[in-house]
Amino acid sequence: MELDFSPLLDSWRFLASGLGLTILLSIAAVISSLVLGLAVGLGRLYGPTWLSAILVFYIDSMRAIPVFVVLVWIYFAVPIISGHTFAPFWAALTGITIHVAAYVAEVVRAGLTSIRKGQSQAGLAIGMSSSQILRHILLPQAIVRMLPALGSIISVTIKDTAIAAVIAVPELMRQAETLAGQTYRPIEIFTAVMVIYFLLIFPITRLVDRLYIRVAHLGRS
Repeated sequence: MELDFSPLLDSWRFLASGLGLTILLSIAAVISSLVLGLAVGLGRLYGPTWLSAILVFYIDSMRAIPVFVVLVWIYFAVPIISGHTFAPFWAALTGITIHVAAYVAEVVRAGLTSIRKGQSQAGLAIGMSSSQILRHILLPQAIVRMLPALGSIISVTIKDTAIAAVIAVPELMRQAETLAGQTYRPIEIFTAVMVIYFLLIFPITRLVDRLYIRVAHLGRS
């Protein structure tokens, strides 16, 4: 069998449009997941008992359901239930966000609870409020400790955008599937896509690792 990469050269703009949407969806999903996950993690730790119970159920539910199922349910079931139709991009963003945020919330909880209670007690002893202790003592250390786990979550989030192809989001994987079907060159097309994802994600993981090495001492206590 001979490899022929000419379809890639002929249709690079088609794939590039998918790559651009993948990057856009990835950035939006990472930001929204981190924000929502932080809010859920803080709500679980410091919110009232009833709120904590609801958030625990949400976290455990999302960790028990595949992101594929979440995306398909939002795209096909929510319009039937609510009468509101989601555009494919927004359905994908919503599904990935609420799914990944559950994992972020657990990372936040683990990071904050890993800090010795004596530091909070010391903050109270000098007259700091609970919110001041959280902002000035706990979060700065916890964020450093959470960096390796958050780096992995960012990588997983970017990879999860490929699942958006099942609800017709024209991102990189969807465009690759279309091109492979038109050219009958799946090996060349999907090999190129694999390389593109690697080039997109690998630098991010290395950057997070390097950042953690530089600031790791700030999280020690």
